[in-house]
Amino acid sequence: MRVLVVEDDEVTAQTVAVGLRRAQMAVDVALDGPGGLERALFNDYDVIVLDRDLPGMHGDDVCARLLAAGCRSRVLMLTAAATTEDLVDGLGLGADDYLTKPFDFPALVARVGALARRAHPAVPPVLRHGDLALDTARHRVSRGDRPLELTPKEFGVLELLLAAKGRVVSGEELLERVWDENADPFTNAVKITVSRLRTKLGDPPIIETVARRGYRI
Repeated sequence: MRVLVVEDDEVTAQTVAVGLRRAQMAVDVALDGPGGLERALFNDYDVIVLDRDLPGMHGDDVCARLLAAGCRSRVLMLTAAATTEDLVDGLGLGADDYLTKPFDFPALVARVGALARRAHPAVPPVLRHGDLALDTARHRVSRGDRPLELTPKEFGVLELLLAAKGRVVSGEELLERVWDENADPFTNAVKITVSRLRTKLGDPPIIETVARRGYRI
């Protein structure tokens, strides 16, 4: 799951980003409207957490521009205003959900997760392949009766491969969906993560490398 946080208060933005990363999400941050719009149009985000009162370009204008551009990302709008009129205006501009400040952080994580699930075709809450089970809600993985301790990146790669249902997933797609914008496009992070994941999954091996195309289960 990849999320963009657009918030002009740097402390708030980084706090939200750290919390979402702890919930196994890849997070990018923008501190103003133009920067947020540029990132949102360039990258494929599942969810955009968008503050309404932004410098450079108001959050309402960012939301309207995204809608006009056909952006498929779900938008969770944040605002200090809590009137019904503000709520109607925000949703009317194309936002998918609305949260007032100050907000309860577990509620923010839950709403981002719910919006992300709506951004893609529905997948079962528990993904399975043979004796391998991945619980997307509880972030638990087991093979047979053996629980597996995975890093957030290993979990993200495995979730994406299982959800692909046998489709080949390229290294570029894995890098885009599981890592954030700080990832070096020439890095071997995907290969290293897949290698470590194979070791933890054990035998018989289930992740296949498809030459010059990527990986599949």
